[in-house]
Amino acid sequence: MTRAISLDEAYLVCRTIAKREAKNFYYAFVALPEPRRNAICAIYAFMRRADDLADDESLSREERRRRLEQWQTAWRRVSEGGETYDPVFIAVRDATKRFAIPHELLDELIAGTTMDLKPNRSDAPDTYATFDDLYRYCYLVASVVGLVCIRIFGYTDPAAEKLAEETGIAFQLTNILRDVEEDAQRGRVYLPLENLTEHNVTLHSLLHRAKGTPATKDERALLAEIGRRADGYYASAKKLLPLIDPESRPALWVLVRIYRGLLRRIRRADYDVFSRRIVVPTFQKLEILAVGMVWMARVRIRSKRV
Repeated sequence: MTRAISLDEAYLVCRTIAKREAKNFYYAFVALPEPRRNAICAIYAFMRRADDLADDESLSREERRRRLEQWQTAWRRVSEGGETYDPVFIAVRDATKRFAIPHELLDELIAGTTMDLKPNRSDAPDTYATFDDLYRYCYLVASVVGLVCIRIFGYTDPAAEKLAEETGIAFQLTNILRDVEEDAQRGRVYLPLENLTEHNVTLHSLLHRAKGTPATKDERALLAEIGRRADGYYASAKKLLPLIDPESRPALWVLVRIYRGLLRRIRRADYDVFSRRIVVPTFQKLEILAVGMVWMARVRIRSKRV
């Protein structure tokens, strides 16, 4: 007989998943008060489960879609009060109630993961024709996460929602720039085809390049264009910061500082993301986190004085 799992145990499982898998996000999670940190970790674990189902390349696309649909159906049953022993579902159900997170946002998040499972010929890469098409993908896989997060962070001004959407776009474009080579090896090119054409870059050159081959002048110009778009969306993150609850601001600041730092490193490498994988070193992430933790401690001290 399966033993019932307590809410504390469920959140512990989610925190463990986040600590193991969330390379950049976890540093921001640490800078949150515990109830908000638990909720963010639960949402991350939910996202991770969806991504793992979608990315299991040992299965056909059709089978992955089927399993995702089954998993989503199981979640909906649990969200409506059904019994479950799944620690992630237990934690997410509590987090959505505690922070009034609409279930429609989680449905959109799952829809984003299935965009990489569109039926296509086995030899055809996944592509996006225009930047508008790419924006829709980024919205589903990243902006929706931002819209969930601000509900956990706390906000009252409706303007925060559009700013959170655009901050998510900035993060996802940064990920796309970093992962161009890795994605191409998996048959995925997220750079819009219209931009490839404008910069005389072919799909073939991205999909069939020798590993470690430096970026060409045209490829650098292409990636720089996407980088400029990302930089523009980071301006929304700066505007978002004062709109969320004071005790959550250090966490958002940490996250933006790390991601924007990654974009700056890509720019300093003149957008050559092929010769080596560009990352923000762990020691720098820890330095950023330390500032965030001091900031959070000061906020707590002030709140006790009031």
